[in-house]
Amino acid sequence: MNEKIAKLKGIPTKEELYKLLEEEVLEVTFIKLDGDKRVMTCTLKEDIKPKATKTDPLSQEKVRKISDKVVSVWDVNAKGWRSFRYERVEKVEKVLTLDEKSVQ
Repeated sequence: MNEKIAKLKGIPTKEELYKLLEEEVLEVTFIKLDGDKRVMTCTLKEDIKPKATKTDPLSQEKVRKISDKVVSVWDVNAKGWRSFRYERVEKVEKVLTLDEKSVQ
């Protein structure tokens, strides 16, 4: 099902999205449950997200993966854990680093 959704929307599959989030900072556009459109700059890169702690359950990978419908990520602008539903994702773009912008 994820592959059909991804192909129709032109977005990565959920598995591909997780892999990209672990390697890059992404801008993910999705529709919130209240119907508002949201653009979030997020990642799961080890050098950006905080280390797991017992006091912050969402920092623990096993807690973040409880629901297979929700993708939990580190919001680099809000500096906090946020989540969105994969089926509500409309667009995924890589955020260019300063080095990549200077090459263009």
